[in-house]
Amino acid sequence: MGHKEIERKFLVSNDAFKAASFKKERIVQGFLSSVPERTVRIRIIGNSGFITVKGIGNASGTTRFEWEKEISLSDAERLLSICESGKIEKLRYFVKEGRHTFEVDHFTGENQGLVLAEIELQEENESFEKPAWLGEEVTGQVEYYNSYLSKYPFGNW
Repeated sequence: MGHKEIERKFLVSNDAFKAASFKKERIVQGFLSSVPERTVRIRIIGNSGFITVKGIGNASGTTRFEWEKEISLSDAERLLSICESGKIEKLRYFVKEGRHTFEVDHFTGENQGLVLAEIELQEENESFEKPAWLGEEVTGQVEYYNSYLSKYPFGNW
C-alpha cells in the first residue's frame, strides 16, 4: 500500500552542493489535485513517469502518507496535459552527507531562484550531519510545498 515518509526541508545558502553532488536529474511535474488532504502528482524524471498520492501531514509537518507508482512516459505526458495550471520544473541534485542523502532541488521556470534541500529520515528525531550549505529549516511551511509553488510561484513572492 503506502508508507509514512518523514522528511525535513531546508533552504540552501549557497551553490556548494552542486560540486558535492553525485547525480543530477531533470524533473517536470504537475498536479491533478493539489488539495492538501489528497495531493495527486504526475512527475517525469528523465524518461520515466510516476503518479504519486500524498495525504495530509501530521502536526509537525514531518510525516504523511505517500503512495507512488511508475507509469509510462506517454501516460505521464498525457496526464501532465490535464493537470492544474502551474507546472514545476527543477534540477534535482543528490548529495551524500554521512549516512544520509540530501535531495537538493534547484527550481527553474516560474520558481527560478528557489533552492530547497530535503532529507528523508527513519525517525522524526533522528540526527543527521548538516552540510555547510544547509540553510534555515522550513519543514511544515506550506509555501515551500510543490503544490503551493505550482499556484503561487516563488518568482511572484
